[in-house]
Amino acid sequence: MAGRVEGKVAFITGAARGQGRSHAVRLAQEGADIIAIDLLEDIPYAPYDAATQADLDETVRQVEALDRRIVASRADVRDLAGLKAAVDAGVAEFGRLDIVSANAGISAGMMSAADLPEDAWSNMIDTNLSGVWRTAKAAIPHIKAGGRGGSIVLTSSEAGLKGYQNVAHYVSAKHGVVGLMRTLALELAPEMIRVNSLHPTQVDTPMIMNEGTYRLFSPDAEHPTREDFAPTSQAMNALPIPWVEAVDISNALLWLVSDEARYVTGVTLPVDAGAFLV
Repeated sequence: MAGRVEGKVAFITGAARGQGRSHAVRLAQEGADIIAIDLLEDIPYAPYDAATQADLDETVRQVEALDRRIVASRADVRDLAGLKAAVDAGVAEFGRLDIVSANAGISAGMMSAADLPEDAWSNMIDTNLSGVWRTAKAAIPHIKAGGRGGSIVLTSSEAGLKGYQNVAHYVSAKHGVVGLMRTLALELAPEMIRVNSLHPTQVDTPMIMNEGTYRLFSPDAEHPTREDFAPTSQAMNALPIPWVEAVDISNALLWLVSDEARYVTGVTLPVDAGAFLV
């Protein structure tokens, strides 16, 4: 079925590459116009380079190649005023807002909770939990103003459903996203605004596929590669695959925001190759 979000407008954070770009392109394929933001600068403790302006420009190119409109800008989910300005500008251009993908997030190095620096904890919570709340806060008034209902999808993680050692800050933030999702689902239900969360396993994106991650999971290799990382990653999943693709998450997002899921709200949807069962 084509055109599942025809004529709608979606706001996507972290849209310069990875899952965010995939979400923008997938929704555009199905008829949506896009408001896209990304930070475009490195964040302390993240073991990979940030997306660049060239990355965001490529997202714009791919969306426009589908004959859809996009307003893309640099903004930080840690900055409510900047987020609000980005959303306001997009709505001024397109005249409406129907869909929110609170996708932006970071990973960080592994260490015990007792050894975590305070700023590493604070930075993770501010980005991966408070940033999701700020995204919703900036967007909700516009969805309400439309009077047509809408759909908000918060990107959590498999780590939002189960615990993992040595990433207390990440697990705590992603669990917090679930609590936020359930609260928003109740608060916004009277206006037919649905709120759900996505829970991916390892995804083939730059946030995972980088030397920092490879070294964490293959500490004995001198120059670890994707191939060294794959068996360890696969052991985390029930299905015999090492990771999923960004489009797998985008397809789940598309379903959640489409009318096919018109009565689905408050749901934690894993796209995890059975990782929750392992």
